Amino acid sequence: MRVRIIAVGKAKDRDLRSLLGDYYARIERYAKLEEIEIKDGPADEVAERLARSIPDRSRVVALEVDGRALGSRDFAKWLGRAENDSIQSVVFLIVGAYGLPQELSKKADLRLSLSAMTLPHRLSRLFLAEQIYRAFSILRNEPYDH
Repeated sequence: MRVRIIAVGKAKDRDLRSLLGDYYARIERYAKLEEIEIKDGPADEVAERLARSIPDRSRVVALEVDGRALGSRDFAKWLGRAENDSIQSVVFLIVGAYGLPQELSKKADLRLSLSAMTLPHRLSRLFLAEQIYRAFSILRNEPYDH
């Protein structure tokens, strides 16, 4: 399975990049990982860039403040179902302050909230990476910290 994280904006901070790199390396033990950073801009242009970055026959997860709250085990079950269904890729969409364009939100297979609190989208990327790694660890019955 391929995991694709599509984020609006760049994670430039060196410390954040280091943390992301650590979790991305851990995720790659279980799945091929791609991170795509797209340029911010007018909503219609962002929507077009996002849509072009989603492969056909993917499961799409839109990170949204009013999305569904899942615990780590329930998220792992969701990801496990995607694996069992032989889905080629799971795509996670992370956008900025203006939110996800409505047409993409409606097409998402899962609208996911990482927290009831508002998070900066750059930190959302880190929290998401950690949860993806945790989900794969849960699915494989492996210790989390290894």
